[in-house]
Amino acid sequence: MRFIVGTVSGQGAASRVFVLGEGGAIDLSSLSDEIGNDLTGLLQRPDVNVFVEGLVAGAPAIPVEDIVPALPVARPGKIICLGLNYTDHIKEGGYDVPDYPALFMRGPNSLMAAGAPMVRPACCEQLDYEAELMVIVGRGGRHLDEATSLEHVFGYTVFNDGSVRAYQRKTHQWTPGKNFDATGPVGPIVVTPDELPEGASGLKIECRVGDELLQSANTAEMLWPVARTLATISEFATLEPGDLIAMGTPPGVGHARTPPRWLRPGEVLETEIESIGLCRSPIVAEGAS
Repeated sequence: MRFIVGTVSGQGAASRVFVLGEGGAIDLSSLSDEIGNDLTGLLQRPDVNVFVEGLVAGAPAIPVEDIVPALPVARPGKIICLGLNYTDHIKEGGYDVPDYPALFMRGPNSLMAAGAPMVRPACCEQLDYEAELMVIVGRGGRHLDEATSLEHVFGYTVFNDGSVRAYQRKTHQWTPGKNFDATGPVGPIVVTPDELPEGASGLKIECRVGDELLQSANTAEMLWPVARTLATISEFATLEPGDLIAMGTPPGVGHARTPPRWLRPGEVLETEIESIGLCRSPIVAEGAS
């Protein structure tokens, strides 16, 4: 199934959960009090497809274009990101290929919904792009077996790990450069695993500004695929419903170009993953009205 969370003009300010079909988007939140205003109410349901299909029979649909996206999970417990998960990206950054994934965390204020402005901070112009697959955890757990860890995935969406490079490189810890407010667009579409190849592998992933193709690769090239990543993370942290896992970016990032290619206010960044969707993010300068 394909879901989107968002608001519709004239239907109140609260976000709602929609399921997408051939006829458009059906408002699930209006059909069941169990669902609520984001995907949290669906994350742990083992029968999510059957449950949703039972709700939508005969329900009216609206055009997907009428929905203003919100974050799929309004308050994720953890946002864990992989760095250095594509070999060519590792090489362009001047790193050695690691034997353990480079992991870091983002805070919730660094994320924003697809379509919302991506903010270039006033203190630094080095805003870079990183197209990524994002995993939304459904059923939680600890010490997951790699062979069954994909059973804990609710769905997949699109992410861009916007990075302020000068701040990322101030220390060996990447935290500052990865946590500026409103630099990580998420969504808008969340696709359940039954509609994708196992582990969302083998999908084209691209990043563009207008006609300029910035990144183009395939999720099959990830060194740590989703199943292995979930098992690795769960060795040290209990995964919980609604946790977000960003799977790293392929080559082509701006800092590795000569001259560097930073995102500029007025541009629109497009991040797209085959069979999942397209995330558009206008770039604005901090403080711009």
